This record gives sequence, C-alpha cells and structure tokens, in this order.
Amino acid sequence: MRQTCLAYQFVEFIPEQLGEGMLYISQRYSTAAHKCCCGCGEEVITPINPTDWSLRVEGNGITLYPSIGNWSFTCQSHYWIKRDKIKWDMRWSHKEIS
Repeated sequence: MRQTCLAYQFVEFIPEQLGEGMLYISQRYSTAAHKCCCGCGEEVITPINPTDWSLRVEGNGITLYPSIGNWSFTCQSHYWIKRDKIKWDMRWSHKEIS
C-alpha cells in the first residue's frame, strides 16, 4: 500500500527487517533506510553525506533532500520525504533517468 507519511527512529544499526512506514536513521554510519513508499517492499538505502542526501530535523519531522528516485526498482517510484510526509512526484522517462 502506498505510504503518505513515515515515522522515524534513530538507531545505531539499521535493522535487518525494515518495518512498513518507518524510516531508520543511523547517525553513526550516516545512513537512512526505509521500505519503498509505493508498497513494493524494496529496501531504500540513502547515504547521508554532502554528495548524496542531506537529513534535517525540522520541528517534529524529518526531511531528506533530494528526492528519492527508485530508478533501479521495478516500480521506479519517485517521491520526496518532507517533515515525515511523502510528496509523490512524476515518474521519469528512461531518457531522464539516463
């Protein structure tokens, strides 16, 4: 089922089994992980560093920047995580992905 928001949890290690609707954040290893928000079940790993994604705590919410583009997944979903809310974006064409 398509997610509209994510809860988050700060952890030392990313769990082996990711929960639905949960964003896990390891500050020690500069990594965030969640299941794809489209509901396909694929695991999305986002490295937190200047060349990949940034993570901001904003009030009671988490924002990841830039968007999540799951181009290598069958679903090819594309969304933003802003203050725990999922903002769905357009799918990109194969040309845009390339």
